[in-house]
Amino acid sequence: MDVIENASDQHLSQPKSLPQAFPIKASDHSGIILLSIALGGTFGLGSAYIIPNKAPMPYSPMLIAHIFAGTLGLLSGTAAMSFRKGSPRHVLAGKIFVASMLTMALLAVYLAIVRHQPNNIGGGILTFYLVGTGWLTARRRDGETSRFDWVVLLIPLALGILTWMNGLKVVRSGASSQDGVPVGMSFFMGSVMLLAASGDIRMLVRGGIFGAKRIARHLWRMCFGLFIAAGSFFLGPSNRPLRLLSAVGLGQHLPPAPPALFSTTLYLILSVLPLIMLIFWLVRVRFTNAYQGSTQLASASPDLTR
Repeated sequence: MDVIENASDQHLSQPKSLPQAFPIKASDHSGIILLSIALGGTFGLGSAYIIPNKAPMPYSPMLIAHIFAGTLGLLSGTAAMSFRKGSPRHVLAGKIFVASMLTMALLAVYLAIVRHQPNNIGGGILTFYLVGTGWLTARRRDGETSRFDWVVLLIPLALGILTWMNGLKVVRSGASSQDGVPVGMSFFMGSVMLLAASGDIRMLVRGGIFGAKRIARHLWRMCFGLFIAAGSFFLGPSNRPLRLLSAVGLGQHLPPAPPALFSTTLYLILSVLPLIMLIFWLVRVRFTNAYQGSTQLASASPDLTR
């Protein structure tokens, strides 16, 4: 989550072997701000660069765990999307992804609370909800629900309403953005939250979810949780990936001015990749026969994650 923006960016510093900053041009910034809502925070045109000669600061154990879990979540989530759904490799990568993402989200909420960052609290809770309910969907039988689902749906419902109310407040004030985040993106994220809540209600009213629809529910929630994590990491301020490499001692092995490897365009592509893969897999599951056998197996199997 974007708790890294206010925490790890204070700790990740550039080593002396990299004396020059690697700026991201202001002209490259037009697309990056459109996804900044996923971060729960803001950054300006001049923030996407490494601050040279900044004295290193000690890491807190919680922050180290948060960064490690987030990095592991990105890697395992990418692997899970690449493997055939239901295969042993997909299942293994999925288990690692769920454990790391839930850990990252919990730590993000904790760090946001102690650092008084209310926006990051909501982002961490939303990520935990999406990944957690996506995991439960895969573990259950067709049509299986519980009272717990009625309680959990209050999370996206409350977050969605609050996000929409905040967006309307911004519009009524005559502003087009809040803290650098376009108001349209507030409405987009609020709509996604309300969509998740409506999906929970529809599932409970109909007595559960079945077949391909159950797989689709699992896919979109997992992929959107991965999208939030990717956006927080790649689109955060101060060229976060490069600063992380520098902090672990790999920055000194990089060329003086890597052009494409740390460009805004590449970061933008990596951030939206989970959404592209989400669309691909949803179409493949819902509108082709590729997973017809898998959905039949899902009806008989109590746990798709085994």
